[in-house]
Amino acid sequence: MKRFAAIFAGLALAGMAGAEAVPFEKAELGASEVTLYLHDFLTEEELSTLRLVMTNTEALAIFVPAGKTDGFAALAVSPDDGLIRDGKPVPSAVALADFDHPDTAETEAKKACDAAKKGAAPCVLVLAVGPKT
Repeated sequence: MKRFAAIFAGLALAGMAGAEAVPFEKAELGASEVTLYLHDFLTEEELSTLRLVMTNTEALAIFVPAGKTDGFAALAVSPDDGLIRDGKPVPSAVALADFDHPDTAETEAKKACDAAKKGAAPCVLVLAVGPKT
């Protein structure tokens, strides 16, 4: 039994050591800072759309309503469902805004995405918006 526990613990540690943080891009736009998380499942079309949000005030306004630049927003997507399919946003891709804390924005967006997703994988944060620091 001890040997099994030692093997299991070794495998768990090896898995944690192999886990890497998701690469990201940051941009400042107006009074906001936008972070795009570059998950492997995102297609070129999805990345182009998300990069547009990072560089275009009108596109960013979808996530941060006018006059709400002091709050936080988040977009969560199911890795199985994606963000855009057949040229349209998928229903499980959820963007929520006007939160007082970035963790709350992320948690609520993931929760809403998980409730709407069709795939098995849990939803992940792909875009975070907050006030410029």
